[in-house]
Amino acid sequence: MTEVLQIRVHGTPTLPTLIYLPGLHGDWTLIGDLRKYLAGQVCLVELTYPRTLEWSLDDYAANIETLLAQNGITEGWLLGESYGSQVLWPLVGRGNFKARGMILAGGFVRHPLRWLLQGLGKNFNRLPFFILVWSMYAFTKYSRKCLRRANETAADVDEFAVRRTKLDAQAATHRLYLVSQSDFRPIARATRLPVFYLSGLIDPIVPWPWVQHWLKRNCPALRGCKIIFTADHNVLGTASAKAARQIVAWMNQ
Repeated sequence: MTEVLQIRVHGTPTLPTLIYLPGLHGDWTLIGDLRKYLAGQVCLVELTYPRTLEWSLDDYAANIETLLAQNGITEGWLLGESYGSQVLWPLVGRGNFKARGMILAGGFVRHPLRWLLQGLGKNFNRLPFFILVWSMYAFTKYSRKCLRRANETAADVDEFAVRRTKLDAQAATHRLYLVSQSDFRPIARATRLPVFYLSGLIDPIVPWPWVQHWLKRNCPALRGCKIIFTADHNVLGTASAKAARQIVAWMNQ
């Protein structure tokens, strides 16, 4: 599999553009339902990161800038899911892409538990690979049977499982390290672009009370927060319909 930054576009360019920056898993395989609920309302641009062990967060932003420009996408809203929020901030800070607004979905400015990430990063690659394979198998079965996924989303879940390789685990470890070292508070304090925060109620990965508290006190561009009580950290996947409605409302606002 060629390890390059990938892009695909759903919808016509006459619609408002929404650019999805994926989380730690690094691809578009967990937003099938969100894509369905956004259809006809936005031009959804989806990205999949290369499984690189070398890029910095600024490298992510620079390469995304280039790929978007090559595809004629020069402006739009940015949707940063969890780790994707750490790509979002340098993309905004560089000032080359014309962002209309930012939505943090389970995202953050500086992770409130950086010590935990450092510990995870040190031990993630030490886990036996069969544990990762078994976990992906269990996730696939759960998603397809218990969540009763549509055919399109079921195919995405299958792709999600296939992509979980040793290199993928190494790339995820590298991303954890990048997050443990990142601090975009200066950009968040200085930005004048509309910022919105979306989270699920049960989120031990990125505790939303800490993130929301900091944004309200320190980010003058914050325009709204929404906590969805039926969702978890993967708010775009576990509450897709509600998340889509809120995202569109914010974009229209």
